[in-house]
Amino acid sequence: MSFFDLLTLFGGLAMFLYGMRLMGDGLKESSSGALKVAMEHVTNNSFKAFLLGFGVTALIQSSTATIVITSGLIGAGILSLHQSLGIIVGANVGTTVTGQIIRLLDMDASGGSWLQIFKPSSLAPIALILGILIVMGGRFRNSHAIGNIAIGFGVLFSGLLNMTDAVSNLTQSGIFEKLLSGLGGNPVLGYAVGAAVAFVLQSSSATIGILQAFSASGFLTFKAVYPVIVGIYLGDCVTTAIVCSIGAKEDAKRVGIIHILFNLSKTVLVFAVVAVVHQFGVLDTIWDQTVNSGVIANTNTIFNLGSAVLLFPLLNTYEKLSRRIVKDAPVPENKYKEKLDGLNPAFFATPALALKSCYDLLVTQFEAARSNVSLAITQLKSYDEKRAQGVDEEEENIDLLTDRASQYIVQLLPHLSQKDHISTLDQYYRVVTEFERIGDEAARINKVGKELSERKLEFSEVAQKELESLFALVSHILDCTDRAFRSRDLNAAYRIEPLEEVADEMVSTLKVNHLNRMGNGKCTLYADANFMNLLSASDHIASACANIGQATIIRFRPELAATEHNYFESLRAGGDEAYNKIYTEAHDEYFGKLQPEPSPEN
Repeated sequence: MSFFDLLTLFGGLAMFLYGMRLMGDGLKESSSGALKVAMEHVTNNSFKAFLLGFGVTALIQSSTATIVITSGLIGAGILSLHQSLGIIVGANVGTTVTGQIIRLLDMDASGGSWLQIFKPSSLAPIALILGILIVMGGRFRNSHAIGNIAIGFGVLFSGLLNMTDAVSNLTQSGIFEKLLSGLGGNPVLGYAVGAAVAFVLQSSSATIGILQAFSASGFLTFKAVYPVIVGIYLGDCVTTAIVCSIGAKEDAKRVGIIHILFNLSKTVLVFAVVAVVHQFGVLDTIWDQTVNSGVIANTNTIFNLGSAVLLFPLLNTYEKLSRRIVKDAPVPENKYKEKLDGLNPAFFATPALALKSCYDLLVTQFEAARSNVSLAITQLKSYDEKRAQGVDEEEENIDLLTDRASQYIVQLLPHLSQKDHISTLDQYYRVVTEFERIGDEAARINKVGKELSERKLEFSEVAQKELESLFALVSHILDCTDRAFRSRDLNAAYRIEPLEEVADEMVSTLKVNHLNRMGNGKCTLYADANFMNLLSASDHIASACANIGQATIIRFRPELAATEHNYFESLRAGGDEAYNKIYTEAHDEYFGKLQPEPSPEN
């Protein structure tokens, strides 16, 4: 054994790991959209989830990546914890595909046989040549990613060949023989070695590949290999659990815990079955025999597939245990608890009830946001710290209602089949963020009130009158929005758009007026910033209401959905008599309240 043999071994290991990373990243990059869509459409059928987990992992060659993606979808409310159970098991089986590819090392092909092309010594240069041609000359979509996949495949096999050659040289060392042979007499040590290496490399596929390369030494026996393989399962899943738990919600953390529980069960099951089967002499023929790459790949596949079949009935038990291990974070008592509790997944089987729960919560959310706007405007005239605190607390409630409603809507969608239900849910999904925007602007107005109070600032009398006119118009728009959404009033929905256009023009006019006051020295710099913030907040509230009105109109007139933008643009261009009448009346009413600036002589 020489230094250069070790250098070749670790150099090959580096190439192998880099090739696997390059190939996996390329696969994820070229198919990330399809993978996400596929995983988002998982149903409550655990077998379908298993097939999805298997397929995705076989494609990207990383069970860790599959399970972390699953954890992320759970955190986003797209998947439930229960839906993820089958994916976790499928990911464990899918990771065995890499080992079956690597077993091509053992292919026996004569020099003139066409099978020679499938040996790694042929596949590696072919993949590298193909990959570099695609990267340098490809002009099609995802050409760079596809080229990297091929290059990664070639680098992986080149590294594997280097490791195999180095191991062949190292077999002459007595130390190497003792090291590998010692694993056979101590299964606990083998288990620990497998777990440790997989934990460090963060990949069970890579660790199995290294074990397959070491099998070229001729010193690895079945009794030495199988504990290492089982240990790899634990090391890999611990890494996954750590990644899933970083900054994640409770259910996302539970994904990692279930993965560990499953692999611990797999460990006990495999050791128990192997011990029993060996006791009956079934394994006597292979127990002390040396194993090659193919035997390792097959053993890994049998262990994973057999465990998946036998442990599949225990998935619900793993879910319950994970909930005991990872407790739900304490939720403070909320004034809207009853509305939040109404978003019950049990209603998914009865969509009408689920939609009613959504509607009730959204109405509550809008009422809270509208009330906050009114309180915040009051702060501009008579600031009160207790009232300000109430506005801020209500803003947090509005954000909570938004998050819960959004998650529930996404989870409910797969359970709907009727077009009117889907249309209603689409409207709810569009308006929930608009209600939140209104609440956000209320908090913004509240901050302006605090700024004015702390700095003892006041707007000029004319500026105050202008704001009163603008706020009156905003209040009118909120009234129409309330009727449109709460009462499903189509006439009220049609009034919002022209009123919002008047609000836009008024904001533009007030900006010009205020700029003139700044030029005349009638407003300070601090007053200028706060005045502009109030104009911007009013404009955003009116815009949010317009979007709510449009969503209501589209719900009643779904035929407009395909040409929605053009339709509303034609209204603004003066193509509708009723629209023009509402606009003209509102313009005359609210612009008529604006007072002209007093002349400098006065």
